[in-house]
Amino acid sequence: MKLAIPIWQSRVSPVFDVAGRCLIVELEAGVERARAEVPVKEEGAAARTSRLISLGVETLICGAISKTLEMMLLASGITVIPRICGDADDVLRAFCRGTLDDDRYVLPGCGGCQGPKA
Repeated sequence: MKLAIPIWQSRVSPVFDVAGRCLIVELEAGVERARAEVPVKEEGAAARTSRLISLGVETLICGAISKTLEMMLLASGITVIPRICGDADDVLRAFCRGTLDDDRYVLPGCGGCQGPKA
């Protein structure tokens, strides 16, 4: 499985729609097999969706995301886990452990909402 986490410095980028790079991680049975940081310069929902598809991404873990982009990703078969914050490596470990629903990963200011459970 290929997972994408938009990053800013070492943290989950606050808004995927304008994130400049993504951490792409290949997981096998919950174990990291490969990783790379890739630029994501495409603007607009269609272009960003195409970029993730071309990278083979199956799941996106992100902070805020526009409804249009989220719906395009979902329609393309990419699972979206939105409203997540924190250190990207911590978030990745939590995803692999199945503990991403811990309150410490909830993006501040989302009014207590949470995205789909990992």
